Amino acid sequence: MISQKADILRALVRPAAASSDFDLNPEFGGRVAPVRDAGVLVPLIERSSGVHLVLTKRATHLAAHPGQIAFPGGKHDAQDVDITATALREAYEETGLSPELVRVLGHLPSHETVTGFKVTPTIGWISEPWQVKADPGEVEEVFEVPLRHVLHLANFHVQKRIWNGQNRAYYTVPYGPYYIWGATARILRGFAEQMRAP
Repeated sequence: MISQKADILRALVRPAAASSDFDLNPEFGGRVAPVRDAGVLVPLIERSSGVHLVLTKRATHLAAHPGQIAFPGGKHDAQDVDITATALREAYEETGLSPELVRVLGHLPSHETVTGFKVTPTIGWISEPWQVKADPGEVEEVFEVPLRHVLHLANFHVQKRIWNGQNRAYYTVPYGPYYIWGATARILRGFAEQMRAP
């Protein structure tokens, strides 16, 4: 496990470009509306079978992105000292993960969404298990994916769907019953590319 952590730390110091929901759809233009800051946690936990990534399935009753697979995270609040604090606070609220259990390894490049958010992913290393307490108001399920699955570029695919009357392309990286797509998949794709860079 230590070697994988070291590999991640080495990858995080390599220069990498920010990503956007428009990467696969340049014909739709660029930035929309005022960009609001958001922070997400990319929680990595050691298991006997290897390192796993922790993700959430959003509650189906939510108005925004119901039922989608996401990193724990959300909008930056005024009381957050920085975007890392946002990610840790939101992860605690959504999953019960105490910030004291998280060692921050660094950040991935930001990702700009079509809904006007600039999302900064914080990579957090969890060295011991915690009792998951999913917030039913926001999260339907907390689950894990082997990190090797989302770092393998061949597992990513580009698909299309109609969004606001336009045929929009997006990345997916399915795992079992979980359809990981959109901004979450694009951020993970960037992570995979960064890990493979020389």
